[in-house]
Amino acid sequence: MVDTFIETLEYFPRGLVYVALGIVVLYIAKWILDLVTPYHVSDQLGEKDNTALGLSITGYFLGVIIVFVAVLYTPFASGEEYQWQFDADFGYDVLEVFLYSLGAIAVLNVTRFLVDRLVLFKFNVEKEVIEDQNAGTGAIEFAIYVAVALVIASSLAGYDATPLGAVAPGILDEIIRSVAFFLLGMVVLVLYALFYQVITSYDIHDEIEKDNVAVGVAMAANLIAISIVIFKAVTGEFVGWSESLISFVTFAVIGFVLLLVVQWIIDKAMFPKVKIADELARDRNVGVAFVVGGIVISASLVLFFAI
Repeated sequence: MVDTFIETLEYFPRGLVYVALGIVVLYIAKWILDLVTPYHVSDQLGEKDNTALGLSITGYFLGVIIVFVAVLYTPFASGEEYQWQFDADFGYDVLEVFLYSLGAIAVLNVTRFLVDRLVLFKFNVEKEVIEDQNAGTGAIEFAIYVAVALVIASSLAGYDATPLGAVAPGILDEIIRSVAFFLLGMVVLVLYALFYQVITSYDIHDEIEKDNVAVGVAMAANLIAISIVIFKAVTGEFVGWSESLISFVTFAVIGFVLLLVVQWIIDKAMFPKVKIADELARDRNVGVAFVVGGIVISASLVLFFAI
């Protein structure tokens, strides 16, 4: 018992270094957001009580930390022992996590901007969030940040299953692999967003532009759900381009089918006396939106851990 306590105390201060680094990364992320947007976050949240932006910023900060944690724990992916020691190697690791996090913040901001144009292409997202304070749009922005962060994290978390005695891949090979699977993950994310709009009986853009929070919450949950599937499809051993690409496509297809089936089960089996589409589009029932969203995300988590 005493030895365990001493060992815990030994690692505790080193862990605090990463806690402090995470806080610094969040501060930098907020500063960058103020830099690239025409509005000031503190003014919108403190003076104008902008709930829509609050949702969006929450997703942004959560996304930043998702990537930060993914970078922090990437060394564990290979199964090699990793020690947090106060030496040159530890300093290098801290610097590496910090630089990767800065890169991820840049990618997160740029990618979110591009995804907005591809997913919510019928209206101006910034106008809806800042001028109209549209909470439905804010919910989708929350989900886009989290989904993009999960795709970034998955592309960083994979590792190469190099056979014993074979030549290990260089840093350039690892970068190419990460970028390739990040782009593939983003393609799947956007395709699913478009697919989800096709399978719904109402115009999602029209409903969200009319400040329909329920529709926004339901779509946000679906974006997070497919990003969890993408995370599962990308992470793990890289055993070669052919095998890994086949595995990725297989999981992506399974994810599409699973979430489509779940939508049908929710509508026909779980709530047979309630027409979900009417509850979301006509009645703007946010409670139903949260229940449906929770079930969809739960289904994706089951797929993540079951396969």
